[in-house]
Amino acid sequence: MQYAIGEGRELVYPKPRPFGVITNIPRDMGHTAKATFSRPALVPLAVITSSTAGLMLFDQSITDGVQGFLQRNGIKAHDLYRNVISVKMGKQQVNILRSPRNINTALYETGQGFPGLVIGAGLFTYGKITHDYRSLSTASQLAESFILMGVLTQALKRITGRQSPSMATQPGGKWQWFPSFHNYQNNTSNYDAFPSGHMATYVSTLTVLIENYPEKKYIRYIGYPLGGLIGLAMINNGAHWASDYPLAVGLGYLCAHEVAKFNRRLENKVAKGGRKADLNCFVSCVNGRLLPGVLYRF
Repeated sequence: MQYAIGEGRELVYPKPRPFGVITNIPRDMGHTAKATFSRPALVPLAVITSSTAGLMLFDQSITDGVQGFLQRNGIKAHDLYRNVISVKMGKQQVNILRSPRNINTALYETGQGFPGLVIGAGLFTYGKITHDYRSLSTASQLAESFILMGVLTQALKRITGRQSPSMATQPGGKWQWFPSFHNYQNNTSNYDAFPSGHMATYVSTLTVLIENYPEKKYIRYIGYPLGGLIGLAMINNGAHWASDYPLAVGLGYLCAHEVAKFNRRLENKVAKGGRKADLNCFVSCVNGRLLPGVLYRF
């Protein structure tokens, strides 16, 4: 199916494959690893590395400043929830659905991934009812990037073992490399600060939506500022340091971008001179002759 996105461009989607969310993961991991160490990635890697190192020098003062400013202005740091749906199972009351009771909790929950799952479920339902390939593909991409990004961030967390601000025993938190599985599972906040899985999840969700609905400019206008607020909220409640974010943003974007580019292609239907052109194909000039180029997926 083809979808016009303005300026003579179209996004083209094939029919989504059953179980593609699972079967595409090995391919996505391979291409993500390759893209990470490719030449175009050198500048982003340098920016991520330098910004992480720079922020680490001021992590404690940034955290103290953000927490002090927000809490003086009535933004409570602790998480508060209201139980919406609960079920009694034996002697225990199990909460199935809960809602945040303050703004900091609401922002923190936005990074948990639940909003992305809700959006994905809505797109999937709409796509099934209307046979809309873009909606179905976007829903699949959200789940696919969530899995891919989740595996990568969990691996890094279990390698670095950085303390969260709420558990810090020294300024900036202690790095406890390769914590044991038992210690990590039983005292997760003492080891899982770096990188921020919440921020990576949010950025991957936002990137998938932007990649598939580029004509919807409001996604960017709402999404980018909201990401900044989520970051402040997680510093406020002691979940993350500022230096946990650069790598998380990079991972979230890269995973989503790699997933998206293999699930749709971009075509330019009106090129210069009024001729049609496919942006997934290009031509190269060799010895003065135009030769068909290779396919390049955007």
